[in-house]
Amino acid sequence: MRYELPEELMRTDRSNALKPVKIGILGLGTVGGGTVNVLTRNAGEIARRAGRHIEIGAACARDLGRKRSCDTSGFRLVSDPFALVEDPDIDVVVELIGGVSPAKELILNAIEHHKHVVTANKALVAIHGNELFDAAQRQGVVVAFEAAVAGGISIIKAIREGLAGNRIESLAGIINGTGNYILTSMRDQGTTFAGALAEAQKLGYAEEDPTFDIEGIDAAHKLTILAAIAFGIPLQFDRVYTEGISGITIDDIRQAEELGYRVKHLGIAKRNGELIELRVHPTLIPYRRLIANVDGIMNAVLVNGDAVGPTLHYGAGAGADPTASSVVADIVDVVRALTTDPNNRVPHLAFQADAISHIPVAHPDEFETAYFLSMEAIDRPGVLAEVTRIFGELNISIEAILQKEPVATQRAHVIILTQRTREKNMNEALRKLEQLDSILGRVNRIRVEHLSYSAHDA
Repeated sequence: MRYELPEELMRTDRSNALKPVKIGILGLGTVGGGTVNVLTRNAGEIARRAGRHIEIGAACARDLGRKRSCDTSGFRLVSDPFALVEDPDIDVVVELIGGVSPAKELILNAIEHHKHVVTANKALVAIHGNELFDAAQRQGVVVAFEAAVAGGISIIKAIREGLAGNRIESLAGIINGTGNYILTSMRDQGTTFAGALAEAQKLGYAEEDPTFDIEGIDAAHKLTILAAIAFGIPLQFDRVYTEGISGITIDDIRQAEELGYRVKHLGIAKRNGELIELRVHPTLIPYRRLIANVDGIMNAVLVNGDAVGPTLHYGAGAGADPTASSVVADIVDVVRALTTDPNNRVPHLAFQADAISHIPVAHPDEFETAYFLSMEAIDRPGVLAEVTRIFGELNISIEAILQKEPVATQRAHVIILTQRTREKNMNEALRKLEQLDSILGRVNRIRVEHLSYSAHDA
């Protein structure tokens, strides 16, 4: 059923209000098919929100004969993405093919042809977003990218617009559902990392090559974007410290549980004096924190603003309909902005283009956090004294020490929780610990964040 626009709206702008906005979709995979379904299913509701009808003029796919998850009978299917981008009948280009190339070239081409762009491409935005946004600014068009981070949560709009009155102090997010599913499975089912990964692949949560997910690259792309809009800094993917979860063991998870913590793969961006920390790594969080109880493939982002305090944004981080929800929301925003002055639109990175700040990004040595350390030691008098002496020399305060009963091999398992310290001090402590003949093998380190923000905490 076609929604009819109100008579008063048609009277005020009959030439534009009656003319549908035509979009061209690049890619009809999972997200592209979901976008078609949402636009079709909710056409009336979307028109009421946008003030204009939105129609799919064409879509591009590599295999035109492939069976789709959506009905393609209502629009043209083409195989040449550049022809779609340059089609004068297309008003908005929706890029859902992923990857850096040819997506970058297609978006720049669309911008050059004065077309607005909607994209779900987090890697492209994180790596080349500064260039894309500069080009869009020059041409007076919008590049919208809500679906690039955390699927259907709309976290970009929340930070960029809903929290615009705040000085953002920090954010911490579970922003990769695959990694979160693996860690949840390891905890709940006692599965090894390899077993949990295999199960995630079987269920379609992990790719055949899961490197981007399990090594933190996907989360680093998303953190780059979140940090830029939170702090008003350029996109700096190459400055994000990135550590994956492939080294996490069942013992790590069980020991963390015994101490009242859960292991989560977090993306963290925070102010550290005059620096900004950007880091992705496994993290121990007190189990009572809401974000510690975000399980399976779900995502959550905890944002701490000076006025509002901590806010938690939770929802599905991937999937056809959740991601399509954000894509369509961006399309609606773009349609609303078609007739507005380009200088009065919401800035791409939340802050006005001439007010982006070049606050230095901290070197990993300058990170400040607490630590969970796990090591095997020879069970003999004086070993703990040697360990604590090293920490004392480097001004690292110990929160707790737990020594497991020695096994028949006369090895003791020692767990240490420290208070907050500089990463460079901890690196030196680990180097010295691993040189002791009483410490057997590598000392395992997982960072600890308590995330206990109040409304006026830094």
